[in-house]
Amino acid sequence: MAGGTERILRRRIKSVESTKKITRAMQLIAATRVVQAQVRAAEARPYSEQITNVILDLVGLGAEASHPLLADRSDVKRTAFVVVTSDRGLCGAYNSSVIRAAEREVQAARADGHDYSLLLVGKKAQSFFRFQGYDIDETFLDMTDRPFYDDARQIARSVQDRFAAGELNSVQLIYTRYLSAGSQRVVVRRFLPLEVEAGGEVEALQPTFEFEPSPEGILDELLPRYVESRLYSALLDASASEHASRQRAMKAATDNAEELKTKLARQMNRARQDAITTEIMEIVSGAEALQADSATDEDLLPHHLVPPHLMPEHLDRTA
Repeated sequence: MAGGTERILRRRIKSVESTKKITRAMQLIAATRVVQAQVRAAEARPYSEQITNVILDLVGLGAEASHPLLADRSDVKRTAFVVVTSDRGLCGAYNSSVIRAAEREVQAARADGHDYSLLLVGKKAQSFFRFQGYDIDETFLDMTDRPFYDDARQIARSVQDRFAAGELNSVQLIYTRYLSAGSQRVVVRRFLPLEVEAGGEVEALQPTFEFEPSPEGILDELLPRYVESRLYSALLDASASEHASRQRAMKAATDNAEELKTKLARQMNRARQDAITTEIMEIVSGAEALQADSATDEDLLPHHLVPPHLMPEHLDRTA
């Protein structure tokens, strides 16, 4: 029984060691990718912020009055949600946090009497909202691990066409913003129509500036780039957050595997010691039984079969 337990524990230890090698390798890969993704996200963020500032300056000149991407459609009761998750799992609570935030926003919009439109990035969001029975308008897959600008352009084209056509009153972007290797935060941000920060009107440019072509013409060129750049920056932030979350999750899995391996090794050593103790006890018991049997046989041996030199009177004379 003890030997069978030892074999089972040995197989489990071997399985845990194999799992530990896999999680350790995934941890190292994620650590490499998170550095690359962090650099790309940091490089793309200034462009996104600057193009937003330029558009805000143009808005201050009243150039947004006739542009469809900046129209405030309070009469339209349909809100779009662009939800950015990952295509793969094993990254801790990264996907579930974004999905929970998106579901809360959808439920809040429905409570206000608004319809919703879901544009999902990543297989995890697709699987969840499909399983829950939500209506999914469009899904974008295989772009979260290493996003490219063309991926953001593909999403932006779908969003801005529908918004410009008057089908949506606003577009909400839900993703995970990368702050540091140990800190990421789920962000819900409206990016269509352009949201002016609280505190008042946008300060207009000084009249000494001249625009060629007109501010409206510049705005027509910049607004599609604004939508693309904001989406691209969000995809890069989400990618860096995903790799950072996966690195932490795989490190925790590796540590747990090492702890489990140590625990199983102790159990196996205890089982081996029990087996050795049992064998020793069996050997000792067998030896004692043989000695008892030998003494009993000698006492029962007939006198005429006892050799003369072993007769008691012979032993007495010899002594």
